[in-house]
Amino acid sequence: MASKKTSSFCSFCGKPKEESNMLISGIEANICDACVEQASKIVEVELGGQNKKKKSDPDFKINLLKPADIKKHLDEYVIGQEQAKKVLSVSIYNHYKRLLNYQGDDDTEIEKSNVLMVGETGTGKTLLVRTLAKILKVPFCIADATVLTEAGYVGEDVESVISRLYQASDYDVDATQRGIVYIDEIDKIARKGDNPSISRDVSGEGVQQGLLKLLEGTIANIAPEGGRKHPDQKFVKIDTKNILFICGGAFSGIDKIIAKRLNTNAIGFNSAQQSNASLELIEQVAPSDLRSFGLIPEIIGRMPMITFLQPLDREALKNILIKPKNALIKQYVKLMEIEGIKLHFDKKAIELIVSKAVEFKLGARGLRTICEKLMLDVMYEAPSKSDKEVTITADMVVSKLADLDTKAA
Repeated sequence: MASKKTSSFCSFCGKPKEESNMLISGIEANICDACVEQASKIVEVELGGQNKKKKSDPDFKINLLKPADIKKHLDEYVIGQEQAKKVLSVSIYNHYKRLLNYQGDDDTEIEKSNVLMVGETGTGKTLLVRTLAKILKVPFCIADATVLTEAGYVGEDVESVISRLYQASDYDVDATQRGIVYIDEIDKIARKGDNPSISRDVSGEGVQQGLLKLLEGTIANIAPEGGRKHPDQKFVKIDTKNILFICGGAFSGIDKIIAKRLNTNAIGFNSAQQSNASLELIEQVAPSDLRSFGLIPEIIGRMPMITFLQPLDREALKNILIKPKNALIKQYVKLMEIEGIKLHFDKKAIELIVSKAVEFKLGARGLRTICEKLMLDVMYEAPSKSDKEVTITADMVVSKLADLDTKAA
């Protein structure tokens, strides 16, 4: 009778055979389909998602383009910034060439070259890196340095950067270890001053110290499924030595530091001359300037490739509106085309939009703000009207943007 009873119930939850969809019998125990499903989830969590691996390092393949071809693809989406495109193209090419071909079996050790980009807001730093990841089809994530603090304090610790990349790679450990991380606003974690303060600089120099090992290469412990860490859980180990880090920041005011080093006056009476002088200074940014700004020498040394992004002038802003594959005007034309409406922009209207963006001094982001303001009523009313053609004129631009306070911008 005991044997019959055992064969009729799940040995784990006690559910009778009649109440389960399936009862799987073993030598001395049974398990129902619900317990099998639950056990599968437990195994998945305990192993930290490592059972989701899709490919191993020896099988790693990538359609790696030559530097000139990588830059050509970047040209389709990003206007100008020739120097930054060259630096990124060479860095990406050398990094993945190293992963594909270098086995470390000789006396020469090839190290990765992380990149630091210096440029004003709206000059295309994030767009450059996002486009690179799209071209290469590798895991990519964007992290904001402003939310990072030292471990143990309120905020996110530096390992959360790797956790985001782990999520972006669909919890594939091998893919994560070949990904690209873009750390934005790196200038916001600059050291607050040369003199030690009473309280710890947990969101400045403390974060820089935490980033050191990640940039160079270390084993980071990531919580399963990229969640919060708990003392009793098993961690996923991610080796960061083959993860390429690209950092970017506006570094507002660094032109004055460069001017001081060069004994040059960065301030002039003519705004155009002042802008050109500032541009020429940014082109001469050096590691010593970054150190004076507040980055510690150790972290500067782990980002050997330093490049700059030029402020966008009037012609560049105009080209951003109309030329790239993701040009703003092309996006609005496509959106209206879906509604069966043809959208046109007068040349004078485009010139006025560019003029307003120059006044805002927000780069490409300023263009987006202006276009959204301009197109709001058009996109609200056009789908309900019978008109199949809409033209944005100079008069419409003037009337729609009249209430924008350029001084506040």
